[in-house]
Amino acid sequence: MTNLNILSGGAAQGLVGSLAAKFKAQTGLDIGGDFGAVGAMADKLRAGAPADILILTSALIATLAKEGLAEGTSMKDVGQVETALAVRESDPLVSAPDATSLRNVFLGADAIFVPDTKASTAGIHVAKVLAQLGIADEIASRLKIYPNGATAMRHMAESDATRPVGCTQATEIIATKGIRVSGALPKGCELATVYTAAVTTKAAHAREAKILIELLTAADQSTVRAHAGFLPL
Repeated sequence: MTNLNILSGGAAQGLVGSLAAKFKAQTGLDIGGDFGAVGAMADKLRAGAPADILILTSALIATLAKEGLAEGTSMKDVGQVETALAVRESDPLVSAPDATSLRNVFLGADAIFVPDTKASTAGIHVAKVLAQLGIADEIASRLKIYPNGATAMRHMAESDATRPVGCTQATEIIATKGIRVSGALPKGCELATVYTAAVTTKAAHAREAKILIELLTAADQSTVRAHAGFLPL
């Protein structure tokens, strides 16, 4: 079976999955490829990985277009995603209306599940926030770092920690069974990231890639995007 090859940030995995059946009905193609830290996905494209479509941060898509790897005319914003706190469904929600309470949330956790702090959008931000709160060294031994947010959340759901907390993009939390969103990060620590889709310049299935972009961004799919955790621009 022929696939449409995708390289995407983990934030969009749930949304793409929810549209896969409709996409296949229109094109006959399944969707294959990788979802993960956006920096890692860009590096795969640069290294020659086959890809028809990209869903990455708006800034990174713009960079890849300048590098001649993404078609600038095909770029469309999908929506924005907040970085949020996560808890297991069986645990009480945690509240962080300000920086002090967020600091206390992290200090009170015996395990903190996060995505790659060097290559993922949310992970880089979490590392910055921990330094901003002055607790990076204190909680370093409790950090559980995984290649992407989806993997971090799956491990958190299975964790035997007593008081675990997660921090990644809301879409990845929503898409993980056994985990729930416990609130966005407070003012001064918050992050809302715009994700953009684009066809690659070497796409083998450029027409089908454009069809998926239309599905991802169509006005009549706004409820699907909201359910997956994407906020309107």
